Amino acid sequence: MEKVKEIERSIIKKFRPSIWHPFVKAINDYNLIEENDKIAVCISGGKDSFLLAKCLEELQRHGKVNFELKYIIMNPGYTDDVLNKLKENLEILKISADIFKSPIFNFIDDKKNPCYLCAKMRRGYLYSYAEKLGCNKIALGHHFDDALETILMNLIYNGMYAGMLPKLKSDNFEGMELIRPLFLVREKEIKEWAKYNNLSFVDCGCFVAQKNSGKRILMKQLVDELKDYYIDADRNIFNSLSNVKLNKVIKYYENGEENSFLDKY
Repeated sequence: MEKVKEIERSIIKKFRPSIWHPFVKAINDYNLIEENDKIAVCISGGKDSFLLAKCLEELQRHGKVNFELKYIIMNPGYTDDVLNKLKENLEILKISADIFKSPIFNFIDDKKNPCYLCAKMRRGYLYSYAEKLGCNKIALGHHFDDALETILMNLIYNGMYAGMLPKLKSDNFEGMELIRPLFLVREKEIKEWAKYNNLSFVDCGCFVAQKNSGKRILMKQLVDELKDYYIDADRNIFNSLSNVKLNKVIKYYENGEENSFLDKY
């Protein structure tokens, strides 16, 4: 059997409970894909976005909803080695993608929060290119662990409770929406999928991130420590996004407006 067929088969066979089922559950629970959507699948070069591309391909072939896929890769200033590895994986996985350049790496080297700035700029370039292709949605490879770590980062570094959403309307591109179909998939399962299929991916092509350990790495370590105290700590923190008791918080903000418990006390 051709290698790419074996890889695709593994998603719906061996990894059906751990990857395919939570992927489909997120699509259905959060209504991420609708009839006649045209989705730009954003491939960064890492394991998450490549898995996302193959899952969406599988859904397109066998799902009940008709939608179109475009695969796009933004090159923010990758080295030749990173770019060649990315192209190698495109060939292995039989994905045809548009690669376009952006100057992001030129702007972030000396910035205080380079990863945050990079993510914000990256999203703008992706929206813009997707819009040129006639797409109404972009799909990113963020997973369960990304959402979990975002909650902890906001609590610890920003003193607020805020999380990552499975879909988001664009403020600057009318009619455009961001979706995260791997929202319920655990990172460890994505790693297992890559290992099982003998695939290697680019961890991060950013030279700035390679010089800085990053807050997310610290959050991963914190999650491991919390699970030593309670095995389901990660699941419960993630679930808190869907279990907020507004009458048990002092203040909350909705559409920029402050709401206080004293208003109803």
